[in-house]
Amino acid sequence: MSDEAVQAAEVSETPVAAEEVKAAAAETTAAPVEEPATPEDVSYQAVEKEGTVTAIWEMQGQKHLRTIDPRSIEGKQILALFETAG
Repeated sequence: MSDEAVQAAEVSETPVAAEEVKAAAAETTAAPVEEPATPEDVSYQAVEKEGTVTAIWEMQGQKHLRTIDPRSIEGKQILALFETAG
């Protein structure tokens, strides 16, 4: 490319155009927003060993969200709900 073409290209760029490019790039690289899990989508599974609950798995479909200790306050509340329901 000739020096004149380079100079013409440099002159044609404006700060506004650079800002528009940055804004467009920011819009295209933004992470998609995930919807929060609704209570209907979350289920609990008790993991038992020799008849004793050793863990509670919080699941969303087939995805494991977290493990809850059955001895914790939250674990005891979950187990109490299922014992009274069944």
